[in-house]
Amino acid sequence: MITVGKMLELQGQGREPVHSHPLLVHTHDHYHVAHVHASGMTPDFTHQACWHAHEHDHNQVTHSHDYSRLNEDEHHDRRGHIHDHAAPVQAAM
Repeated sequence: MITVGKMLELQGQGREPVHSHPLLVHTHDHYHVAHVHASGMTPDFTHQACWHAHEHDHNQVTHSHDYSRLNEDEHHDRRGHIHDHAAPVQAAM
């Protein structure tokens, strides 16, 4: 186990070594996906998506994962991630 700071513990390691990303503020499209239940008693859902772009932040993070660092960088704009829409660059500052 690797302990980073007081709030994050990494349990094990993926195929990529443990690495850190610094605080980052940038702009790109953000996608929001809603799961819409089909009518009736079926367990089926459809996806409805919308998107917008605005400046937002990412706090510093230390992590590991099974996909490559190149994949992580190339697909960042397309990955779902969370930020505060009311104050998109305030939480990490």
